[in-house]
Amino acid sequence: MKDRLESESSRREFLKNSAMVAAAAGAGPMVQAQGGAAQPAPAAGKKDPYAIAARFNKFLRVTDVTDGLDAVGRADLTLLDPAIRPLWMGMRFFGPAVTMRVVPTNRRMPDVPREQALQQHSIWGKMGGWHVQVDPHLKPGCVIVMATSGAPECGYWGSNNSLDMMSRGVAGIVTEGYCRDTDEVIMQKCNVACRGIGRTIIPGRVELVEVETPIGCGGAMVRPGDIVGCDWDGCLVVPIELAEDVLAVAARIAVDDKKARRRLYDRLGRKPDETVDWEAAAAYFKDLL
Repeated sequence: MKDRLESESSRREFLKNSAMVAAAAGAGPMVQAQGGAAQPAPAAGKKDPYAIAARFNKFLRVTDVTDGLDAVGRADLTLLDPAIRPLWMGMRFFGPAVTMRVVPTNRRMPDVPREQALQQHSIWGKMGGWHVQVDPHLKPGCVIVMATSGAPECGYWGSNNSLDMMSRGVAGIVTEGYCRDTDEVIMQKCNVACRGIGRTIIPGRVELVEVETPIGCGGAMVRPGDIVGCDWDGCLVVPIELAEDVLAVAARIAVDDKKARRRLYDRLGRKPDETVDWEAAAAYFKDLL
Protein backbone atom coordinates (compact mmCIF):
# COMPACT_ATOMS: atom_id res chain seq x y z
CA MET A 1 0.00 0.00 0.00
CA LYS A 2 2.82 2.39 0.91
CA ASP A 3 4.56 1.70 -2.41
CA ARG A 4 1.34 2.36 -4.31
CA LEU A 5 0.66 5.65 -2.51
CA GLU A 6 4.21 6.83 -3.11
CA SER A 7 3.92 5.86 -6.79
CA GLU A 8 0.63 7.74 -7.21
CA SER A 9 2.06 10.79 -5.45
CA SER A 10 5.11 10.71 -7.70
CA ARG A 11 2.89 10.35 -10.76
CA ARG A 12 0.75 13.35 -9.80
CA GLU A 13 3.84 15.44 -9.11
CA PHE A 14 5.30 14.46 -12.46
CA LEU A 15 2.10 15.44 -14.29
CA LYS A 16 1.98 18.76 -12.46
CA ASN A 17 5.59 19.55 -13.27
CA SER A 18 5.15 18.48 -16.89
CA ALA A 19 2.15 20.76 -17.29
CA MET A 20 4.14 23.70 -15.92
CA VAL A 21 7.03 23.00 -18.28
CA ALA A 22 4.70 22.65 -21.27
CA ALA A 23 2.94 25.89 -20.43
CA ALA A 24 6.22 27.73 -20.05
CA ALA A 25 8.12 26.36 -23.02
CA GLY A 26 6.54 23.61 -25.05
CA ALA A 27 3.09 24.81 -25.91
CA GLY A 28 4.09 27.69 -28.18
CA PRO A 29 2.87 31.31 -28.11
CA MET A 30 -0.48 32.16 -26.60
CA VAL A 31 -3.39 33.64 -28.52
CA GLN A 32 -6.54 35.26 -27.21
CA ALA A 33 -9.63 33.12 -27.68
CA GLN A 34 -13.07 34.59 -28.38
CA GLY A 35 -14.09 34.21 -24.74
CA GLY A 36 -10.99 36.03 -23.52
CA ALA A 37 -9.03 32.99 -22.31
CA ALA A 38 -5.51 32.52 -23.62
CA GLN A 39 -4.96 29.33 -25.63
CA PRO A 40 -1.79 27.81 -27.10
CA ALA A 41 -1.31 28.75 -30.74
CA PRO A 42 -0.43 26.04 -33.26
CA ALA A 43 3.30 25.36 -33.26
CA ALA A 44 5.32 27.03 -35.98
CA GLY A 45 6.56 24.84 -38.79
CA LYS A 46 4.91 21.80 -40.34
CA LYS A 47 5.32 18.58 -38.40
CA ASP A 48 5.19 15.19 -40.09
CA PRO A 49 2.20 13.49 -38.41
CA TYR A 50 3.08 10.08 -39.87
CA ALA A 51 6.56 10.09 -38.32
CA ILE A 52 5.16 11.17 -34.95
CA ALA A 53 2.29 8.66 -35.05
CA ALA A 54 4.75 5.83 -35.69
CA ARG A 55 6.27 6.47 -32.28
CA PHE A 56 2.87 6.50 -30.55
CA ASN A 57 2.27 3.03 -31.97
CA LYS A 58 5.05 1.44 -29.91
CA PHE A 59 4.48 0.59 -26.23
CA LEU A 60 1.84 3.29 -25.54
CA ARG A 61 -1.71 2.74 -24.34
CA VAL A 62 -4.59 5.19 -24.70
CA THR A 63 -4.36 5.75 -20.94
CA ASP A 64 -0.67 6.74 -21.15
CA VAL A 65 -1.53 9.26 -23.85
CA THR A 66 -4.54 10.51 -21.86
CA ASP A 67 -2.17 11.29 -18.98
CA GLY A 68 0.11 13.09 -21.42
CA LEU A 69 -2.81 15.21 -22.60
CA ASP A 70 -3.59 16.04 -18.96
CA ALA A 71 0.01 17.19 -18.51
CA VAL A 72 -0.17 19.69 -21.39
CA GLY A 73 -3.48 21.18 -20.26
CA ARG A 74 -5.94 19.36 -22.52
CA ALA A 75 -7.60 17.20 -19.85
CA ASP A 76 -10.86 15.66 -21.18
CA LEU A 77 -11.07 18.04 -24.17
CA THR A 78 -9.77 15.53 -26.68
CA LEU A 79 -11.40 12.35 -25.43
CA LEU A 80 -14.05 10.93 -27.76
CA ASP A 81 -17.38 9.81 -26.32
CA PRO A 82 -16.77 6.55 -24.39
CA ALA A 83 -19.66 5.01 -26.35
CA ILE A 84 -17.31 4.91 -29.37
CA ARG A 85 -15.65 1.54 -28.79
CA PRO A 86 -13.37 -0.85 -30.66
CA LEU A 87 -15.33 -3.83 -31.95
CA TRP A 88 -12.86 -6.39 -30.61
CA MET A 89 -10.44 -6.62 -27.69
CA GLY A 90 -6.78 -6.31 -28.62
CA MET A 91 -7.34 -3.62 -31.26
CA ARG A 92 -4.85 -0.79 -30.89
CA PHE A 93 -3.73 1.90 -33.31
CA PHE A 94 -2.52 5.47 -33.57
CA GLY A 95 -2.35 7.43 -36.81
CA PRO A 96 -2.91 10.80 -38.50
CA ALA A 97 -6.56 11.58 -39.09
CA VAL A 98 -8.18 11.62 -42.51
CA THR A 99 -11.57 13.15 -41.79
CA MET A 100 -14.96 12.49 -43.38
CA ARG A 101 -18.35 14.08 -42.75
CA VAL A 102 -21.64 12.47 -43.68
CA VAL A 103 -25.07 13.97 -43.15
CA PRO A 104 -28.57 12.45 -43.08
CA THR A 105 -30.12 12.67 -46.53
CA ASN A 106 -33.46 14.34 -47.27
CA ARG A 107 -34.42 12.08 -50.17
CA ARG A 108 -35.24 8.44 -50.74
CA MET A 109 -33.72 5.79 -52.94
CA PRO A 110 -36.05 4.70 -55.75
CA ASP A 111 -37.40 1.16 -55.69
CA VAL A 112 -35.15 -1.18 -57.68
CA PRO A 113 -36.15 -4.30 -59.62
CA ARG A 114 -34.51 -7.63 -58.90
CA GLU A 115 -32.01 -7.31 -61.72
CA GLN A 116 -30.67 -4.09 -60.15
CA ALA A 117 -30.33 -5.50 -56.64
CA LEU A 118 -26.53 -5.25 -56.77
CA GLN A 119 -26.54 -1.70 -58.15
CA GLN A 120 -28.01 0.22 -55.23
CA HIS A 121 -24.73 1.91 -54.26
CA SER A 122 -23.90 2.86 -57.85
CA ILE A 123 -27.42 4.26 -58.32
CA TRP A 124 -26.98 6.30 -55.12
CA GLY A 125 -23.67 7.56 -56.44
CA LYS A 126 -25.27 8.72 -59.69
CA MET A 127 -27.89 10.50 -57.58
CA GLY A 128 -25.10 12.46 -55.88
CA GLY A 129 -24.91 10.52 -52.64
CA TRP A 130 -21.14 10.89 -52.67
CA HIS A 131 -20.29 14.55 -53.19
CA VAL A 132 -16.56 13.94 -52.62
CA GLN A 133 -14.13 11.02 -52.62
CA VAL A 134 -11.86 10.03 -49.74
CA ASP A 135 -9.59 7.69 -51.71
CA PRO A 136 -7.12 10.36 -52.95
CA HIS A 137 -6.39 11.35 -49.33
CA LEU A 138 -5.58 7.89 -47.96
CA LYS A 139 -2.00 7.03 -47.00
CA PRO A 140 -0.61 3.95 -45.26
CA GLY A 141 -0.84 4.50 -41.50
CA CYS A 142 -3.71 7.01 -41.57
CA VAL A 143 -6.85 6.73 -39.43
CA ILE A 144 -10.21 7.47 -41.02
CA VAL A 145 -12.38 9.52 -38.65
CA MET A 146 -16.05 10.01 -39.53
CA ALA A 147 -18.59 12.51 -38.24
CA THR A 148 -22.17 11.44 -38.86
CA SER A 149 -24.10 14.61 -37.97
CA GLY A 150 -26.63 12.74 -35.85
CA ALA A 151 -27.61 10.37 -38.66
CA PRO A 152 -29.91 7.51 -37.63
CA GLU A 153 -28.81 3.88 -37.87
CA CYS A 154 -26.70 3.37 -40.98
CA GLY A 155 -23.91 0.84 -41.32
CA TYR A 156 -21.60 3.01 -43.38
CA TRP A 157 -18.73 0.67 -42.53
CA GLY A 158 -19.06 -3.06 -42.99
CA SER A 159 -17.17 -6.24 -43.82
CA ASN A 160 -16.28 -5.22 -47.38
CA ASN A 161 -15.29 -1.56 -47.30
CA SER A 162 -13.48 -1.80 -43.96
CA LEU A 163 -11.38 -4.69 -45.30
CA ASP A 164 -10.72 -2.62 -48.43
CA MET A 165 -9.39 0.18 -46.21
CA MET A 166 -7.12 -2.24 -44.34
CA SER A 167 -5.79 -3.51 -47.69
CA ARG A 168 -4.75 0.07 -48.51
CA GLY A 169 -2.76 0.38 -45.30
CA VAL A 170 -5.32 2.36 -43.30
CA ALA A 171 -4.45 1.83 -39.62
CA GLY A 172 -8.01 2.12 -38.34
CA ILE A 173 -11.50 3.57 -38.69
CA VAL A 174 -13.21 5.63 -35.99
CA THR A 175 -16.83 6.64 -36.48
CA GLU A 176 -19.45 8.15 -34.21
CA GLY A 177 -21.94 6.15 -36.27
CA TYR A 178 -22.49 2.45 -36.83
CA CYS A 179 -20.75 -0.58 -38.29
CA ARG A 180 -22.53 -3.59 -39.78
CA ASP A 181 -21.49 -7.14 -40.74
CA THR A 182 -19.70 -7.12 -37.41
CA ASP A 183 -19.25 -10.92 -37.23
CA GLU A 184 -17.03 -10.69 -40.30
CA VAL A 185 -15.41 -7.39 -39.30
CA ILE A 186 -14.29 -8.96 -36.02
CA MET A 187 -13.22 -12.24 -37.66
CA GLN A 188 -11.21 -10.30 -40.25
CA LYS A 189 -9.62 -8.20 -37.48
CA CYS A 190 -10.57 -4.98 -39.25
CA ASN A 191 -9.75 -2.06 -36.96
CA VAL A 192 -13.14 -0.39 -36.57
CA ALA A 193 -14.27 1.62 -33.55
CA CYS A 194 -17.90 2.74 -33.61
CA ARG A 195 -20.81 3.89 -31.49
CA GLY A 196 -23.02 0.92 -32.26
CA ILE A 197 -23.85 -2.04 -34.45
CA GLY A 198 -26.10 -1.32 -37.41
CA ARG A 199 -28.01 -3.24 -40.06
CA THR A 200 -28.84 -0.83 -42.86
CA ILE A 201 -26.91 0.27 -45.96
CA ILE A 202 -25.98 3.76 -47.16
CA PRO A 203 -28.28 4.53 -50.14
CA GLY A 204 -31.25 6.65 -49.12
CA ARG A 205 -29.85 7.28 -45.64
CA VAL A 206 -26.68 9.41 -45.63
CA GLU A 207 -24.59 11.48 -48.02
CA LEU A 208 -20.83 12.03 -47.84
CA VAL A 209 -20.37 15.80 -48.10
CA GLU A 210 -16.82 16.66 -46.96
CA VAL A 211 -13.40 15.13 -46.50
CA GLU A 212 -10.21 16.53 -44.97
CA THR A 213 -11.89 19.29 -43.01
CA PRO A 214 -12.11 19.84 -39.22
CA ILE A 215 -14.97 17.82 -37.79
CA GLY A 216 -16.55 17.02 -34.44
CA CYS A 217 -16.48 13.30 -33.68
CA GLY A 218 -17.79 11.97 -30.39
CA GLY A 219 -17.75 15.47 -28.89
CA ALA A 220 -14.11 16.22 -29.76
CA MET A 221 -12.56 18.31 -32.51
CA VAL A 222 -10.55 16.29 -35.03
CA ARG A 223 -8.53 18.03 -37.74
CA PRO A 224 -6.74 16.43 -40.67
CA GLY A 225 -3.32 15.32 -39.44
CA ASP A 226 -4.17 15.22 -35.73
CA ILE A 227 -3.08 11.94 -34.12
CA VAL A 228 -6.03 9.66 -33.35
CA GLY A 229 -5.62 6.63 -31.09
CA CYS A 230 -7.75 3.71 -30.01
CA ASP A 231 -7.57 0.67 -27.78
CA TRP A 232 -10.00 -1.22 -25.54
CA ASP A 233 -10.19 1.80 -23.19
CA GLY A 234 -11.60 4.03 -25.94
CA CYS A 235 -10.57 6.66 -28.48
CA LEU A 236 -8.84 10.04 -28.28
CA VAL A 237 -7.25 12.70 -30.46
CA VAL A 238 -3.90 14.41 -29.93
CA PRO A 239 -3.68 17.88 -31.54
CA ILE A 240 -0.68 17.72 -33.85
CA GLU A 241 0.91 20.89 -32.43
CA LEU A 242 1.06 19.19 -29.01
CA ALA A 243 1.90 15.69 -30.19
CA GLU A 244 5.63 15.76 -29.44
CA ASP A 245 5.09 17.07 -25.90
CA VAL A 246 2.35 14.52 -25.27
CA LEU A 247 4.57 11.76 -26.63
CA ALA A 248 7.43 12.70 -24.30
CA VAL A 249 5.20 12.65 -21.21
CA ALA A 250 3.33 9.48 -22.25
CA ALA A 251 6.61 7.67 -22.88
CA ARG A 252 7.87 8.41 -19.37
CA ILE A 253 4.57 7.35 -17.82
CA ALA A 254 4.47 4.12 -19.85
CA VAL A 255 8.01 3.13 -18.88
CA ASP A 256 7.36 3.93 -15.20
CA ASP A 257 4.13 1.90 -15.23
CA LYS A 258 5.80 -1.12 -16.86
CA LYS A 259 8.67 -0.98 -14.38
CA ALA A 260 6.31 -0.78 -11.37
CA ARG A 261 4.12 -3.64 -12.60
CA ARG A 262 7.20 -5.74 -13.36
CA ARG A 263 8.12 -5.51 -9.66
CA LEU A 264 4.64 -6.67 -8.78
CA TYR A 265 4.91 -9.55 -11.26
CA ASP A 266 8.13 -10.60 -9.53
CA ARG A 267 6.51 -10.34 -6.10
CA LEU A 268 3.63 -12.55 -7.28
CA GLY A 269 5.91 -15.02 -9.02
CA ARG A 270 4.21 -14.28 -12.31
CA LYS A 271 6.08 -14.82 -15.56
CA PRO A 272 6.80 -11.43 -17.22
CA ASP A 273 5.02 -10.65 -20.49
CA GLU A 274 5.40 -7.92 -23.09
CA THR A 275 3.26 -5.48 -21.10
CA VAL A 276 5.96 -5.23 -18.42
CA ASP A 277 8.99 -5.17 -20.73
CA TRP A 278 10.10 -1.78 -19.48
CA GLU A 279 13.65 -2.29 -20.70
CA ALA A 280 12.49 -2.48 -24.33
CA ALA A 281 10.25 0.55 -23.88
CA ALA A 282 13.04 2.52 -22.20
CA ALA A 283 15.43 1.67 -25.03
CA TYR A 284 12.90 2.75 -27.66
CA PHE A 285 12.14 6.04 -25.89
CA LYS A 286 15.67 6.69 -24.65
CA ASP A 287 15.77 10.11 -26.37
CA LEU A 288 12.66 11.18 -24.42
CA LEU A 289 13.42 9.87 -20.93
